[in-house]
Amino acid sequence: MKIRLLALSCALYPLASCSTIHTGTASGSAAQPAPQMPTASEVIARLKQGNRRFATHHQKHPDQNGKRIHQLATGQHPIACILACADSRVPPEIIFDQGLGDLFVVREAGHVADDATQGSLEYALEHLKTPVIVVLGHESCGAVTAALDVTDAHQRAEGEVQKLVEDIRPAILKVGKHGSHDDRVARGVTENVKLAIRQLNRDPMITEALKKGTVKIIGGVYDLHTGRITWL
Repeated sequence: MKIRLLALSCALYPLASCSTIHTGTASGSAAQPAPQMPTASEVIARLKQGNRRFATHHQKHPDQNGKRIHQLATGQHPIACILACADSRVPPEIIFDQGLGDLFVVREAGHVADDATQGSLEYALEHLKTPVIVVLGHESCGAVTAALDVTDAHQRAEGEVQKLVEDIRPAILKVGKHGSHDDRVARGVTENVKLAIRQLNRDPMITEALKKGTVKIIGGVYDLHTGRITWL
């Protein structure tokens, strides 16, 4: 685990160092001091408020101007990590009505919590001190649907999609055979969020942060029809 994090830290060293070392911007401005990070409860409330604004079409579109771009040139201090599906209809910054530098987003089909995903989140917790991780599923997830269909048919998916199926299959098995296809997909989406949260809870570095109270993990499911997130 330490070796994996060290490799990731080296790969992302310019990102981590920019908060403390002046890199010489065109304007000659010094690096901005790190702002005081809000508490996990404050972050969660902010995300919920942002989603309500988005769903009711009252977005503020914060932190999306030239001044914000300039501020972020010398460092980042995201308030939350979002582990989300790669689906193009569920862009976290938009559906939470947040801006540049506000969210540390990790996206993969089916939001699977594999080694690379966990390493990315470890980096954010260790180096950026982000206090919240949100695992975000969504209605009619194609990855969950594929995992259910392939499992039902006792077949393999094409190419590397099979790896996603294997990662999601525990959630599908928990759903069982009862109910319609659509109902099982819906329950599979929820179970897949819970599965990812359980996997993150077993990550040693994340577990340590949870014990210290420096991070909270929550889950939610995005409704494609309403734009609202149901929190689990």
